[in-house]
Amino acid sequence: MYLADDPRSKLQSAGDTGDAKPAAAVPGARFAAAEYGLFATTPPQHTDPGERTWYTRGQNFIVAYTQASPGATLQRAAQRDEYMVLIPERDMPVSIEAGGEVREVRGYALIIVPPGSSAIFVQGTGTVIRVFSTATAELNALAANAAAYAHAHPNIPPFEPWPAPPEGYRLRIYDLDVPPQPGRFGRIWRCTTLMLNVHPLEPGPRDTARLSPHHHADFEQGSLALQGSFTHHIRWPWTPDMKDWREDDHTVCPAPSLAVIPPPAIHTSAGTDPKLNHLVDIFSPPRMDFSTMEGWVLNAQEYPIK
Repeated sequence: MYLADDPRSKLQSAGDTGDAKPAAAVPGARFAAAEYGLFATTPPQHTDPGERTWYTRGQNFIVAYTQASPGATLQRAAQRDEYMVLIPERDMPVSIEAGGEVREVRGYALIIVPPGSSAIFVQGTGTVIRVFSTATAELNALAANAAAYAHAHPNIPPFEPWPAPPEGYRLRIYDLDVPPQPGRFGRIWRCTTLMLNVHPLEPGPRDTARLSPHHHADFEQGSLALQGSFTHHIRWPWTPDMKDWREDDHTVCPAPSLAVIPPPAIHTSAGTDPKLNHLVDIFSPPRMDFSTMEGWVLNAQEYPIK
């Protein structure tokens, strides 16, 4: 349920109903559990000099959360498709090489990296977040929750990428300093494989009288906590078969962490830290309903709707 002043109340898609009721229970239906990556309290899956990286996946995307220091190099050889890089700190310089280009980035940026070989050369101390599709088995195997996706989760259709950008694949770098605009929801960018919504910083805890329980019919949502702490409230439909029922989930996820919310569970997330809370939402492939909202996707002209 969205409040009238929530931009999502204008969505027309059945994929995001803005309804506090879950999708109609279907006899014989199966529902996946939520998945969590608690990067603050679990060991990393990969370590190298200057690098500690945690991996957690959904069905169509995998997040590589890296704490890095100067001299670290994050490489991909023969990457099959585009991926995104998020550098959430302002003073976190990196150099990135891909597609025959070398670009310098000071920090506080989102980067789309083309297919093929690429390397990120870290020059500061801080966080580098890479988000990939799950087209690469080698990356999928690194995920702490890889076993949870040994079989495809229900209610999610086969992945279909968006068309290639008309101007071709290349490094694309976007400054996160985008001022808010009335009627626009967050700060959204998309590529052929992913959509990221970098929400504004939330000062203090979320007003619990202004939550937004809703459900998605056929896609997962990744909620990546960068600062503060979030409680993810999730409820699944009931079917005639009690074996399908799941207990409500109210998991507390201190940053840094990732929650992967399955369809068609209703859900809402509440920042609870008294100072700052910061969340990034991840969708794969890009959401059509967000994409059809005028002005919501900040790089829409580079990746036209299929």
